[in-house]
This record gives sequence, structure tokens and C-alpha cells, in this order.
Amino acid sequence: MKKNDEFYVSYIEGSLGAKTKQTIKRFTIGSFVVIIIGALLFSFTQKPFKNSTFELTSATKITGVFHENPYPMLRVQVAKNTYKNILLLGFGKSSANPFLEKLQNEVKDLNGKTLNIEGNLIYYNGKTLIQITDDEKVSLENKNKSLTPSKNTISKMTLQGEIIDPKCYFGVMKPGKGKIHRSCAVRCISGGIPPVLATTDGNNIAQYYLLTDLVGNPIHQDVLPFIGKPSEITGTVEKMEDWYLLKINPEDIKVTSEISNIY
Repeated sequence: MKKNDEFYVSYIEGSLGAKTKQTIKRFTIGSFVVIIIGALLFSFTQKPFKNSTFELTSATKITGVFHENPYPMLRVQVAKNTYKNILLLGFGKSSANPFLEKLQNEVKDLNGKTLNIEGNLIYYNGKTLIQITDDEKVSLENKNKSLTPSKNTISKMTLQGEIIDPKCYFGVMKPGKGKIHRSCAVRCISGGIPPVLATTDGNNIAQYYLLTDLVGNPIHQDVLPFIGKPSEITGTVEKMEDWYLLKINPEDIKVTSEISNIY
């Protein structure tokens, strides 16, 4: 050891030399600056939370007319001649069907009948969904048949967007980004949750299309390879009150080179 080298002994008061103090001071200040800069960079690269809601801790009871073509929904009157079709979902990564089986075995055909359903609401951008957690919370209000929503064909269109899992996208995950969330969406849709095409028009206003096969039946497994990948999809667009439907042939889906805005 050189004559002028400092030697620090922790149990001897005053043995910390001036050079050592200066080094520790510079290291502390430098570390603090790096942490602050890193935190700022991390915060600026994060997507903001969506203005969506998932009422996980509170249950809401809704009454409406049940229809299941193409996916289980409850048609609820919100004003005179105005209806909202609430998409029914099961708990976890499941469709609503297992939670409707008990009542369907008793009543057989539920289409057009008025049901009471209690569950957790999910809503975002004008769309409302409800998660059913218990088949005991699904009950028949009225056996008489009521009107179900009509579907009006608009035209054949080619749309650009991404196939998403509406349960996570509309409220459960905020913002739900990356490979982990894409794989979660794959499991949700393979479990029976309806696939939705999320896209925008020329004014960047979000539009959502429930996907079906060419004859309007539910579609799940055939779209799994395309979930969360920017795509160009050609199909026939139908309007069902507050929802659009897009009838497609999965073979017509073309993955583009765009970067995903969702996953």
C-alpha cells in the first residue's frame, strides 16, 4: 500500500478519508440521476390506461331479451326505441354457454325470452359485456317471446385491424400489450369468447365487428393464428343495432407488415 493511500476501518471514527468521501458522493449522485432518468424514460414509453371499466368487485343485475345468434347476448332497452345488446361471457376464459345450460335444460329454447342475469359489467367505447360467475344468477323473467334484433346487410368490405379478445380488451386488461396478452387472448377465444375485429375508420374512430363464418355461425379455432396480428380481412358486414357483424372466410385473412397497436 502506498503511503498516501486511504485506509478505512469501519469501527474507527474519522478513518474515512476525503478521497473516499468524494468517491462515495459522486457515486450516490450519479446513481440517483440514472434512476430518475430511467424512471422517466420508462414512464414515457408506457401506454396510458384505457378509459374502460371492469366491475370485478360489484355485481349488477340486468333484465333483457336473450338471443344467441351468433353469440349469446341480452337485448336491453335503454330508451324509447333504443336498445343495447350486452355480450354475455363466462367466468375466466369461458363462454357464457356453460352458465346457461341449466336454464336451457329446463326451458329448452331461450331465444326471445326475457332473462335476469347478475354478473360483473365490462364496458368501453360504447360496448357493454357482462361476466357470469354462477348459473344460479341466471333466471327466467318471462316465457313469452319478445323481439330479437334484426340484422341488416350493409355490403362486402375489406377492413384493416386486429382480431382481439373483447373480454380483456374492453376492460379486464388495461392496456393488455405484448406476447403474454396475445397468448391470453388466444386462450380466451379458444375457450369460447367471441372474436372481435378492432379497427378504425378514416377519422380514427374505433369500430368493432363480431366475427362469424360465412353463414353467420360462431367462429373460434380458425382465427386463432391471426389474433393480435395486424390484418386485412374481407367479408360481408351486417348491422345488428349497436353491433356490427363481419362474416368471413378465414382463408381470406391477410396478415400485413404493420406493427400491432394492441398486442
